[in-house]
Amino acid sequence: MGKGGEQGGDSGEPAAQIRFYTWEEIQKHNLRTDKWLVIERKVYNITKWANRHPGGQRVISHCAGEDATDAFQAFHINPTLVQKFLKPLLIGELAPGEPSQDRGKNSQLVEDFRTLRKTAEDMNLFQASPLFFSIYLGHIIAMEVLAWLMVSYFGTGWITTLILACILTTSQAQAGWLQHDFGHLSVFKKSSWNHIVHKFVIGHLKGASANWWNHRHFQHHAKPNIFKKDPDVNMLHIFVLGDTQPVEYGKKKLKYLPYNHQHEYFFLSKYPPSSLPFSWNALVLSSPHCVSRATPQIPTHPTLPQDPVQSNYLMSPRPVEIVIFSWFCRFLESHWFVWVTQMNHIPMEIDSEKHRDWLSSQLAATCNIEQSFFNDWFTGHLNFQIEHHLFPTMPRHNFWKVKPLVKSLCAKYGVHYEEKPLGKAFVDIIG
Repeated sequence: MGKGGEQGGDSGEPAAQIRFYTWEEIQKHNLRTDKWLVIERKVYNITKWANRHPGGQRVISHCAGEDATDAFQAFHINPTLVQKFLKPLLIGELAPGEPSQDRGKNSQLVEDFRTLRKTAEDMNLFQASPLFFSIYLGHIIAMEVLAWLMVSYFGTGWITTLILACILTTSQAQAGWLQHDFGHLSVFKKSSWNHIVHKFVIGHLKGASANWWNHRHFQHHAKPNIFKKDPDVNMLHIFVLGDTQPVEYGKKKLKYLPYNHQHEYFFLSKYPPSSLPFSWNALVLSSPHCVSRATPQIPTHPTLPQDPVQSNYLMSPRPVEIVIFSWFCRFLESHWFVWVTQMNHIPMEIDSEKHRDWLSSQLAATCNIEQSFFNDWFTGHLNFQIEHHLFPTMPRHNFWKVKPLVKSLCAKYGVHYEEKPLGKAFVDIIG
């Protein structure tokens, strides 16, 4: 039971009563209809607010009954502004004798990580470079213009079409990495500006819903590789992942597919070659988050032409060319997207919730790929997956600067920091 106390104000009148809670009591409030969480030792009842949470109700609900301080700092670029939404939800504080961290977490590790974050802020590593993103956007536009000029001068012959497909696949893949930047609020200082550009890039160029992306991707960042919390590993009827899930399925004798061949049908099912043309459509259009009551947004269709160059094919007297060309571009992009996004997570630990601290949970589920100019460009800087997961709102061009600090902290506490070559990362997916 929470304990009450009063503090006198300057006017001599008693201030509002402050209730104190223990971790044992707080951890009981992690149900669908009863959710509490802790941020900087303050206890909040988010039961009713969760459904109004801009990032989706699931991502905030995954932190129910826990200390959500690091997750809160990781996802919000203006915590002071968000405090006005938290204030009405405040119900008390941790009792004075209670530790700041729950479930026996290493308090010194947690404090050192927060100090590292403060150091990164002091180094201005959360400040985006307008020049970097201008050049990045410029090279995407340049590819689109080049493709348009090729169509105008050379028509739609087979050789031209193949070259165009490669160019447009590259521009689409790079646009995908760019929408990722805006989705994480890492470009502009104001959240609203990031949201506006994100909706345009992912909605117009990628044919998906920003709300749908936020709903899924933020869960992944909050609880990476955690069954029932990370939607990226909830594929029970198609794949069994990690070390524990195959054992559980074996004991229950559940067999929807021949899992001993999943490394082979990986190429034919949800992942390439049909990932973006088929599964993406199905997921987006069936998702309740595709159209939000607050910000309605019906995505354009990802299998139809999304840019002026592809639209030129609409002038073709043979409509079948439109479908073939668009799907071929998506086929190539699908491989690019899936191999890059899976290389950092699938080979890592995939298991049930273990209630680790923020640093340890992210390092257990992510790995880095060696840095090079090509790797940075090819992966949209997702080769720095560890730094990205620790600091989701940090502009990608600063990951290399914070990397030495992260490695040093991991070495201090014996947290495994894994980094590998690009080729080995691809091979490890199949493994």
